Amino acid sequence: MRAYWFDNKPGDQREPHDSGKDVSLDELSKLGVLYYRMSEVSDVDKLAAQRQYKNRDVITVSPEKMGDVYEEKVKMFFNEHLHEDEEIRYIREGNGYFDVRNAGDEWIRIQLEKDDLVILPAGIFHRFTTDAQNHVMAMRLFKEEPKWTPLNRGPELDDNPYRQEYLRTTLKV
Repeated sequence: MRAYWFDNKPGDQREPHDSGKDVSLDELSKLGVLYYRMSEVSDVDKLAAQRQYKNRDVITVSPEKMGDVYEEKVKMFFNEHLHEDEEIRYIREGNGYFDVRNAGDEWIRIQLEKDDLVILPAGIFHRFTTDAQNHVMAMRLFKEEPKWTPLNRGPELDDNPYRQEYLRTTLKV
């Protein structure tokens, strides 16, 4: 895993967009983002028990697995959004990027590879993309039944209770 400031330059979302300015794990934790390096699924099982994740599945994001809808899906994942649940991803193959907003509404890019596990808190604005290799396989963990409901950023989310809770307890705004 490597985190850094997104460079905001035009170009394909799957390119690194590396500003050359790294972001520390401490800075990510202030945003509520948790990171673990886990080479064994048994370690993920322990974390899942501790955090009460009851369900999981595996998703492969690649043209080979998704066919003609791949480009559409990758663009959809890259729309800025939030979830009303934690988002947990454990990378099993390939590479991808999660971009998260900091307190100043700037993008931080989190580059993930095999054995990286990231937890994004409910209410944080973020987006996801594969890298230029166009392949990532990830285990998704859920506290309840598997669901993935993105709420795209817009003024109506200002009053969303999960966003308000995130701002109040994590960003302390």
